[in-house]
Amino acid sequence: MVAPSKLPSGKRNDSTKVFKSSKKPFKKTKDDVAARSEAMALQLEDVPDFPRGGGTSLSKTERKKIYEEVDAEFEAEERVSKRSKGGKPNKKRNPSEVDELGSLFDGGLTGKRPRYANKITIKNISPGMKLLGVVTEVNQKDIVISLPGGLRGLVRASEALDFTDFGTEDDENELLRDIFSVGQLVPCFVLQLDDDKKEAGKRKIWLSLRLSLLHKGFSLDSFQPGMVVTASVKSVEDHGYILHFGLPSITGFIKKSNDGNQELKTGQLIQGVVTNIDKERKIVSLSADPDSVAKSVTKDLSGMSFDLLIPGMMVNARVQSVLENGILLGFLMYFTGTVDLFHLQNPMCNKSWKDEYTQTKMVNARILFMDPSTRAVGLTFNPHLVGNKAPPLHVSSGDIFEEAKVVRVDKSGLLLELPSKPVSTPAYVSTYDAAEDEVKKLEKNFKEGNRIRVRILGLKHMEGLAIGTLKESAFEGPAFTHSDVKPGMVTKAKIISVDTFGAIVQFPGGLKAMCPLQHMSEFEVTKPRKKFKVGAELIFRVLGCKSKRITVTCKKTLVKSKLPILSSYADATEGLVTHGWITKIEKHGCFVRFYNGVQGFVASRFELGLEPGSDPSSVFHVGEVVKCRVTSAVHGTRRINLSFMIKPTSVSEDDSIKLGSIVSGVIDSITPQAVTVHVKSKGLLKGTVSAEHLADHHEQAKLMMSLLRPGFELDKLLIIDIDGNNLALSSKYSLIKLAEELPSDISQLQPNSVVHGYVCNLIENGCFVRFLGRLTGFAPRSKAIDEPRADLSESFFVGQSVRANIVDINQEKSRITLSLKQSSCASVDASFIQEYFLTDEKISDLQSSDITESECSWVEKFSIGSLVKGTVHEQNELGLVVNFDNIDNVLGFIPQYHLGGATLEHGSVVEAVVLDLSRAERLVDLSLRPELINNSTKEVSSNQSKKKRRRAISKELEVHQRVSAVVEIVKEQYLILSIPEHGYTIGYASISDYNTQKLPVKQFSAGQSVVASVEALQNSLTSGRLLLLLDSVSGISDTPHSKRTKNKSSCGVGSVVHAEITEIKPLEVRVNFGQSFKGRIHITEVDDVSTSEEPFSKFRVGQSVSARVIAKPWHTNIEKSLWELSSKPAILRDSSELNGIQVREQLEFVTGERVRGYVYKVDKEWVWLTISRNVTACVFILDTGCDAQELEEFDRRFPIGKAVSGYVLTYDKEKKTARLKSIANGGGCKTDNLDSSIPGVDATLFIHEGDILGGRISKILPGVGGLRVQIGSYVFGRVPYVVGRVHFTEINDSWVSNPLDGFHEGQFVKCKVLEISNSSKGTVQIELSLRTSLDGMTSDQLSEASNDNVNICKRFERIEDLSPDMAIQGYVKNTMSKGCFIMLSRKLDAKVLLSNLSDTFVKDPEKEFPVGKLVTGRVLNVESLSKRVEVTLKKGNAGGQPKSESYDLKQFHVGDVISGSIKRVEPYGLFITIDNTSMVGLCHKSQLSDDRIEDVQARYEAGESVTAKILKLDEEKQRISLGMKSSYFMNDDDDKTQPPSDENAKEDSMECDPETGYERHSGSSLVLSQVESRASIPALEVNIDDIEESGFDNDQNEKLQGVDKDEKSKRREKQKDKEERERKIQAAEGRLLENHAPESADEFEKLVRSSPNSSFVWIKYMAFMLSLADIEKARSIAERALRTINIREEDEKLNIWVAYFNLENEHGSPPEEAVKKVFERARQYCDPKKVYHALLGVYERTEQYKLADKLLDEMIKKFKQSCKVWLRKVQSHLKQDEDDIQSIVNRALLCLPRHKHIKFISQTAILEFKCGVAERGRSLFEGVLREYPKRTDLWSVYLDQEIRLGEVDVIRSLFERAISLSLPPKKMKFLFKKFLEYEKTAGDDERVEYVKQRAMEYADSTLA
Repeated sequence: MVAPSKLPSGKRNDSTKVFKSSKKPFKKTKDDVAARSEAMALQLEDVPDFPRGGGTSLSKTERKKIYEEVDAEFEAEERVSKRSKGGKPNKKRNPSEVDELGSLFDGGLTGKRPRYANKITIKNISPGMKLLGVVTEVNQKDIVISLPGGLRGLVRASEALDFTDFGTEDDENELLRDIFSVGQLVPCFVLQLDDDKKEAGKRKIWLSLRLSLLHKGFSLDSFQPGMVVTASVKSVEDHGYILHFGLPSITGFIKKSNDGNQELKTGQLIQGVVTNIDKERKIVSLSADPDSVAKSVTKDLSGMSFDLLIPGMMVNARVQSVLENGILLGFLMYFTGTVDLFHLQNPMCNKSWKDEYTQTKMVNARILFMDPSTRAVGLTFNPHLVGNKAPPLHVSSGDIFEEAKVVRVDKSGLLLELPSKPVSTPAYVSTYDAAEDEVKKLEKNFKEGNRIRVRILGLKHMEGLAIGTLKESAFEGPAFTHSDVKPGMVTKAKIISVDTFGAIVQFPGGLKAMCPLQHMSEFEVTKPRKKFKVGAELIFRVLGCKSKRITVTCKKTLVKSKLPILSSYADATEGLVTHGWITKIEKHGCFVRFYNGVQGFVASRFELGLEPGSDPSSVFHVGEVVKCRVTSAVHGTRRINLSFMIKPTSVSEDDSIKLGSIVSGVIDSITPQAVTVHVKSKGLLKGTVSAEHLADHHEQAKLMMSLLRPGFELDKLLIIDIDGNNLALSSKYSLIKLAEELPSDISQLQPNSVVHGYVCNLIENGCFVRFLGRLTGFAPRSKAIDEPRADLSESFFVGQSVRANIVDINQEKSRITLSLKQSSCASVDASFIQEYFLTDEKISDLQSSDITESECSWVEKFSIGSLVKGTVHEQNELGLVVNFDNIDNVLGFIPQYHLGGATLEHGSVVEAVVLDLSRAERLVDLSLRPELINNSTKEVSSNQSKKKRRRAISKELEVHQRVSAVVEIVKEQYLILSIPEHGYTIGYASISDYNTQKLPVKQFSAGQSVVASVEALQNSLTSGRLLLLLDSVSGISDTPHSKRTKNKSSCGVGSVVHAEITEIKPLEVRVNFGQSFKGRIHITEVDDVSTSEEPFSKFRVGQSVSARVIAKPWHTNIEKSLWELSSKPAILRDSSELNGIQVREQLEFVTGERVRGYVYKVDKEWVWLTISRNVTACVFILDTGCDAQELEEFDRRFPIGKAVSGYVLTYDKEKKTARLKSIANGGGCKTDNLDSSIPGVDATLFIHEGDILGGRISKILPGVGGLRVQIGSYVFGRVPYVVGRVHFTEINDSWVSNPLDGFHEGQFVKCKVLEISNSSKGTVQIELSLRTSLDGMTSDQLSEASNDNVNICKRFERIEDLSPDMAIQGYVKNTMSKGCFIMLSRKLDAKVLLSNLSDTFVKDPEKEFPVGKLVTGRVLNVESLSKRVEVTLKKGNAGGQPKSESYDLKQFHVGDVISGSIKRVEPYGLFITIDNTSMVGLCHKSQLSDDRIEDVQARYEAGESVTAKILKLDEEKQRISLGMKSSYFMNDDDDKTQPPSDENAKEDSMECDPETGYERHSGSSLVLSQVESRASIPALEVNIDDIEESGFDNDQNEKLQGVDKDEKSKRREKQKDKEERERKIQAAEGRLLENHAPESADEFEKLVRSSPNSSFVWIKYMAFMLSLADIEKARSIAERALRTINIREEDEKLNIWVAYFNLENEHGSPPEEAVKKVFERARQYCDPKKVYHALLGVYERTEQYKLADKLLDEMIKKFKQSCKVWLRKVQSHLKQDEDDIQSIVNRALLCLPRHKHIKFISQTAILEFKCGVAERGRSLFEGVLREYPKRTDLWSVYLDQEIRLGEVDVIRSLFERAISLSLPPKKMKFLFKKFLEYEKTAGDDERVEYVKQRAMEYADSTLA
């Protein structure tokens, strides 16, 4: 919302202050001038506000009182002025001034003609006024309107329109801008005036544009043809627009124009001329032609009231008289109004303007404002306003005009003509603004026609007038308006106020600005009022100007800065240096703010200029002014990167900084991708080391990255690139070692040379290798790797160190072609392994940086080849772990290969040779092999002998000497070798090379012989190690032995050749044979099927084998072509087997056939095998085992090359791929043999009942739905997988409270197939079990232990297994108000009646017995035929104990006195728990006291201790009857001799059931429970309670006194009554069984067959299926019902559709779409209107109000003449608390037939009374009763609603109105009778008599 302009408190005329703040100069003015200027109002002359032209309604006393108040105010002002002038005598007031002030009342109140025209000022504007205004601003939440007199009003968005529901989804924020436009004339209504909280004495004017306020008092008769009215567009229709006048029952309509130019929007305000009035339909037709609207004049009408005058209405007026500052007019017969000087026809009229307006002159004028309180009216002659347009303004605030012409000189100011273009503009200068000092007489200083200099202060939009000033101070200031203020401007300003948030200052031009607290000084200001003094003048610099709010700073650095100003993101250019101030400090940088809100960020510690390790917050502080440099700027994203390094260090300044030079630096910061360092040089330079450049080995680079910290020093760094002032560095040893040889220019390269570099990019077609700088070469795919089909991304990684062979150099195109093949780029030295050990030492130093030197000295005690002693600490299958004395945290390890055959025990002391040590892991590798130990003991005698030994080795071994070595230990990156020929000297060789780091390495094993060359002897650079280079790595493969194996034999398919093994891969062996032929032996071509699982275990590199050629190479490239060989014994023996192989690959595999393959790939869920060279197979994860642990370790169980056997499930001949089921399914897995005769590929065909399978939980079903388990997969892109269901009782072996605990989706489980069945839809349903007690589910040991728990794990699958009194357990399946169903197994359910749920009263069964709860009970009844089982959960019955044990009555005797506590109080007696037992007895209310007790519950409370006497013990029914009469305890003998009768005792011993009012003991029998179930039957004809309770009160005294003579006859009668009652109960049970609620699907099927047209039965069937969570079944039942129910039964079908709606609304996916589909179908079969209402009811019940509203809108369009539909719309709006009901009522009345109007209005009124606002309901009733006053039904309904509200005064007044009507006697009798009934209930006798009196009066008057 736009902040309203501040209202004036200064000296100048108010009309100018509305637009501008006070433009006071800093010069002090005289006090008397200040006093006069402050008293001036907003009008240009000191004139009366609203003088009336008519008489007054005030009495003489009131007028006298007003005169006295005015005189008192004048006297007070005189006293103030005398004090302000220091006691000087005041000048006498001008007589004319006194007359003017007096005329304010004389003319306005006494009927005299006024002397001055009416004018609007801030002082006399009041709520209720109506004004014409022009829109000047349209904002998101409000509208700014310029009013007459230069006032400024605000309209809130809520007050802009009468309604807000437009039926559109436009953005709320853009709504006002779409409807209103700047320059639009609008009529306004003044709502209220608020004092401005920011500045005292100023007021905000709040307006409303609502037509309901403007047209208040209008009726249909007020509209006349030709009249111009304002309306708002309510809706857009096909042929026009429906309009809203703000009146409840009147609507308007405008036709759309044919030219299409008239485009109106909903809510838009328009003016139109009335063309037609339809009084019956209350529709007013308008025409919006602009010319007609502008020219239409309101006609003179007799009887027109003041309320019907509207601002903007044009009238034909007659001049009555000319006033001093305007004209008095008469219009519309008896109305008068005035026009002030600024609204004349000529805005720039001179002093002779009065001559133009002669008396009785007729003119057209438009109403400008009107005040209902004083009946004052203002009009305008302005040509633009008369033409219904806002006056144009061709000037703006702040403009200066040098040649303004004086047109008129008045007492209060000057009227000027400004030479603006295209036409001149009038301007007015008040007396105050005419000069710096007070001007007494303007006529002396200014003459008409003079040319003067003027500056525009503000604008009056309604008058088309500019307000100007002539003061010299107004021309001096650099900023006069907000548009003049520019960021960075330096100006003087005066402090006018100081607060805790900062200071308010004022510019010389009068503008105000704020200086925030942090900008008051360079440093923190704690006491701002001491720093800034009010009135002081200081120099400020403008920070920004946003939304007319100016912010300045007083920081000296910013004020005096000579640097460029950064005030927009577009000004930010790289290298710009400017001043800013810090607004926020983060760990990684600082935010810096500039002018106009521009912000930048210093993104790194280097750019902050901080020393390594220092904290930014300790160096800088928020608010500090800093000088910074723009390093980069992205204008689109508004991002600016800065640096506090103003002059960046140039690389050229330091000669040592160049490509290829070695530098050092300190780590500044670390990111996941790189390390930033401060390079040590002459200047402060920044360098970056990417993570890949920390080491040559990828894994070591990652480890280094995790260990580095800021502040660490990196000593050797190679500059590999220079980007501006940023250096790209590398710590790779391979590059640093050969830094001088690395090329930086293409001219430095030589063909066929090998150069070190690094991979900078990988693409599909090749690899880019970079050297120094940007020198880059490209290795095509064919030259990058030896294997043509390998993936480059899996062979290299970006940043990898490589050796590149220069193949070709193209100088013209600057292209370098490289080769990265290992055969041409193999290492020639041991630099790769040397770098590994050096980096390992660096890593060890980083890890031990916080460890003392003494802890690191352990390394010196272990030298390679020396003997050390240790103690065996642990022994495992890999070797021995050894501890060393006096050395903590260091372990030794002796592999099995190096035990030398020795068997050692824990604690044994060993002496071993050191082979290797890892400083980072603090691990020493040892050996006990005799040849190594014996060789070492020879030179252990002394230190001297050791030195001789080393010298001897040095002499023996020479660099580049080739030696034969033996592999001692195989490490991940290197081999530990021994050289037997040279005293078993220990050496180290790398397994891989620079170019093969990601490629599969050659497999080595301990004891294997290799050939290597010595590349580096022991020294400090090699970490004291002898470094070797393997021939296999260097590419040397021709040994004397290999040369002998090559022969010149022929090479054809079928020929036997001798081949030498060159490489052993997981799935093939590469060989060389013949003359440079290369071939391979596939893993399936090594042995016969029955041989070892590791075919390559007998092969070694360099070994010679015999093989037969079985296929030619398929690749055309000779280098890549490989011959297919086979070394199978059968094929070597007979070449005829070769034909069998070729034929076999063409045949299909038979289902069930056993095959063998080797793993070559493992996916997420599949194992891929190679069965032969060209045939593959796949095994699904769940087919590889059945134990969950096996399936969890799926990846580990199948390494590449492992042999796997399985049965063929399917075979795809085209793809040559078979689907297998693994034989190694786990030890416990059980599967039947596969049937090879089964056709097809359905995976379920291979699953049989009893199979033990592996599964994976795919979904945990809600409630007791159980689990859905995936047990297999379909093949070759078909349905994703095979799923089985685990019943809730089959999840756990034992009965646990929550079987689903511990299970989650995706978990592997072991399951057994229980049953496979086919559904009606043709799908296969598989029932599974997870119970471990089933056969095959556990191991032998566990199965024996589980036999003891066979009873716990037992599940009753058949109903024959159950018998009464059997203890059972189960889970609650469904709970209802009558009881619950429990699951005993997957096939058996049982029901539990409410009376059998618990021993105590069950208040809420669904809460106490939730679905899934574990319960224990006992079988009550088993019906084998109907397959029904009834169970009780009572504790006394659950254990199956005999009655004597559970409830022993022998311990009590009749007559015993017991103590107990009241368990429950019922109206018929007390239930008492006997102390120290669990038994409960009943004391009937007749036995409570000797006196009669009416209210038992009021006298006794539960828990109260009582004493009672046993009156009756019924052992058969387990009941105890008690008595508490005081007479029982006074005379025990009498009581014993006279016990109560049997019948009475039986009645008393009845106990209460929760539903019938009786309760049973814990030991009640089966018969009792059956009676109990009868008692719980609802809706019986016989009321058991009445029958049994009647026996309690009958003849109680006689029964207690003794046995009567006719006792036997009475007993016979009672026995007959009892038998009759039993027969009635049995009959009632029979009737109930006929209507008994089914409890299974079969019962429902029987029921729907017997009643196929009953929607009730079908819906109950659907609900039953939903309770079982079977949604699809419920849907199918709904479809069956719709097909089955007879087509004539429309209501029954509609009920099914409604149930279908509810089903989809609850369970559809998504619900809205599912319901919509069902709804579209329902509309085709049923009455659409009923279907719509049904769906609407569903939405309303589920509170989906958006969908309900959308559906209602559709219903209104379709059934617009339905009263019920419109009422539903009204009801929906009221429920949602929406207020716009009137618009709906109006629309409904337009659409509904006339005969439905009364019904609709009355029903809407009732809804308003019930759900909405009662006042609106009254208005509706009143409106309809005005038209139909004799409708007593309406009066009755109206009265009923008021009576329901209970406002007595309103009700009685309404009755008075009703009985005052002149109606027929019958109707009046009805009204009097209703009045009398009301007074009888709500009034007193006096009111009743009053009504009777009124009735008598009516009767008398009627008879008369």
